[in-house]
Amino acid sequence: MASFWRAVLGSSTEPDCSADGVEFWSNPERGGWLMKQGEYIKTWRRRWFVLKQGKLFWFKDSCVTPSSVPRGIIPVSSCLTVKGADDVLNRLFAFELSTPRETMYFIADSDKEKEEWINSIGRSIVQHSRSITDQEIVDYDSASAASQLR
Repeated sequence: MASFWRAVLGSSTEPDCSADGVEFWSNPERGGWLMKQGEYIKTWRRRWFVLKQGKLFWFKDSCVTPSSVPRGIIPVSSCLTVKGADDVLNRLFAFELSTPRETMYFIADSDKEKEEWINSIGRSIVQHSRSITDQEIVDYDSASAASQLR
């Protein structure tokens, strides 16, 4: 996991898994069981995933409350692609989520679930990439307008 966080955040330390004010326990954009590989022991483990406000959280069980501590968080704004990976893993219902430096693999319970996760995460990547771009454009336009007034 540490290598994944270094890839995402460009740092050598693992984040404290804070939710950054996201109420992950309430009204997620998507939630459900997925299999994911462990960081050090590469066995497949069933985890409860929650997608909300541009972050993909995972937990050991599905009873998520305000006092739950995520086992991990992926900021989707750092992700480049999400796509099917049945052929890569040679397993049904597999998909991958890629950052510039690492690819994580997941396995859903059905093809329908896999497609729903891919669509939900893909939408979140686009929305959160666009919000950053829109903010940069607004900042650029404001700076341009200010410099033209001088």
